[in-house]
Amino acid sequence: MQEINVFNIFVSRFNSLGMTYMVTGAVASVTYGEPRFTNDIDLVLDMGGGSTEDLIEAFPSSEFYCPPAEIIHEEMRRTKGGHFNIIHQETGFKADVYLIGDEKIHRWAMGRRRRIIMEGEPFWLAPPEYVILRKLEYYKEGGSEKHLRDIRGILQLSADQLDMEEIKRWVEEYGLESEWKAAKECETSER
Repeated sequence: MQEINVFNIFVSRFNSLGMTYMVTGAVASVTYGEPRFTNDIDLVLDMGGGSTEDLIEAFPSSEFYCPPAEIIHEEMRRTKGGHFNIIHQETGFKADVYLIGDEKIHRWAMGRRRRIIMEGEPFWLAPPEYVILRKLEYYKEGGSEKHLRDIRGILQLSADQLDMEEIKRWVEEYGLESEWKAAKECETSER
């Protein structure tokens, strides 16, 4: 059996749709930081003028679970927190799709996304500052140390790519000072 790649299962289809997106979450933290296993892909999607029907067609029910158009439309109407999943039935690999909505940080990051090639497929990657900020939010919500480890990896391996002033600005705006302090302490304690 041919090995199935979690990235290409989803990314190639989003590329073919021509919708504006950026990959974030574990895939982005692995790209900027230290390797770890993941069987899902998180991405922020700006459907803009894109068609819900085209999206559903790109992920046919014979291969994927994709929510019905009514659910996607309902999520698109949210100004903040719109979200749905697409699941590859054969592997269980999942795409967590977060809609851009009116969230300033999503829009800021989308303007700074980076085009890279992975395993022959081009895709758009969220900037590392955004990945750090989202990991800080997830750490604040759930307390999982894996987010601090991911941040540590990015700080250690991609320090030359980081705009620390932008991180500081967003940390203050989102009230993540104590989480940022914990991430930096984790980074220095591992050295």
